[in-house]
Amino acid sequence: MSEIKEKQEEIVEEFAMFDDWMQRYEYMIDLGKSLPLIDPKYKTEDNIIKGCQSKVWVHAEMDDKKVKFTADSDAIITKGIIAILIRAFSNQYPKDIIEADTSFIDEIGLKEHLSPTRANGLVSMIKQLKMYAIAYQTQLN
Repeated sequence: MSEIKEKQEEIVEEFAMFDDWMQRYEYMIDLGKSLPLIDPKYKTEDNIIKGCQSKVWVHAEMDDKKVKFTADSDAIITKGIIAILIRAFSNQYPKDIIEADTSFIDEIGLKEHLSPTRANGLVSMIKQLKMYAIAYQTQLN
């Protein structure tokens, strides 16, 4: 089993512990608060994810052939969403990120409990993380 799949299953299990979505939102907010802070120099227009209602900055860099992500958002729920994605995809090989299945998002019921604009933002975040991985994979080839 891939490391990404393992992390995704951990996230699914954690969300399953909560009975209702208010508890899950609180948990997402806590995850957002624990997100390692992005260096302020990366909070630029170039690093903003297009398609998000709130501002979300993502920075990626390659370290030991793995992609490491840092991020921040000006909205607490959105920060929780990007924290979940970074937990699943950061510090992984580009090829693994590109090939990763994202059905764990549906398993935790995230998309259906987000407003349409936040759900679109979630899709944009996933696309952006995969785009970074594609760019780094190209450098490796």
